[in-house]
Amino acid sequence: MNHSNSNSSKPIVRMDKVNKYFGSLHVLQDIDLEIVPGEVVVIIGASGSGKSTLIRCVNGLEEFQQGHIEVDGNELLPHGKSGRALQTIRTEVGMVFQQFNLFPHLSVRDNVTLAPIKVRQLDRDRATEIANKLLERVGISDQADKYPSQLSGGQQQRVALARALAMEPRLMLFDEPTSALDPEMIGEVLDAMRELANEGMTMIIVTHEMGFAREVADRVIYIHGGQIVEQGSPLEVFDNPQNERTQNFLSRVLKH
Repeated sequence: MNHSNSNSSKPIVRMDKVNKYFGSLHVLQDIDLEIVPGEVVVIIGASGSGKSTLIRCVNGLEEFQQGHIEVDGNELLPHGKSGRALQTIRTEVGMVFQQFNLFPHLSVRDNVTLAPIKVRQLDRDRATEIANKLLERVGISDQADKYPSQLSGGQQQRVALARALAMEPRLMLFDEPTSALDPEMIGEVLDAMRELANEGMTMIIVTHEMGFAREVADRVIYIHGGQIVEQGSPLEVFDNPQNERTQNFLSRVLKH
């Protein structure tokens, strides 16, 4: 499934020889990665392989020590010295985490309108109109006046998705968005993400949901020990992995 345009559009994300350390632990090793607008990239790998760290570097949530990262023409510099570029990137990149991080004292609708009003300076009516459309789009418009504690985990995660989309991001990052959910709620969140992919949103997704990865990804990247070990189409990576470490990993996770 290819959502990206065939024209050679300029990459929206470029990572060049990115290295990241936690103390003496070398968490990301010489990461080179380019993602073009409209592409859906799924990152797979064992826990602790560096997947989450990689996407958290893209929006400056993690500092890196060497290399370059460019997001939509804005450059992030090593050691967090990015200044204004970081602010720009954070308004253009939406992120959905494992935990929903919703404001418990605000209604669902107010959770979604907060950033557009505060950061984008939208007036409340316009922000509310956008919020209502987005809540409908992720299938929870009937929950708009409730508080997060009144919703299921799957519903809360869809609010988190609507909240990220309210900033009209150029790029969406997902860090294991379903791993904290009960099994019966995973599907509803994946459905909302699937919809987004079909609409052409550029997405980088860290997930353990291999069936979903196979279905929505334009490209699958397997990370092991902080390195990109293998990448290709879902068909290439899942059905014909070339690297022994990829083969071992998939034989473990694809056994049900």
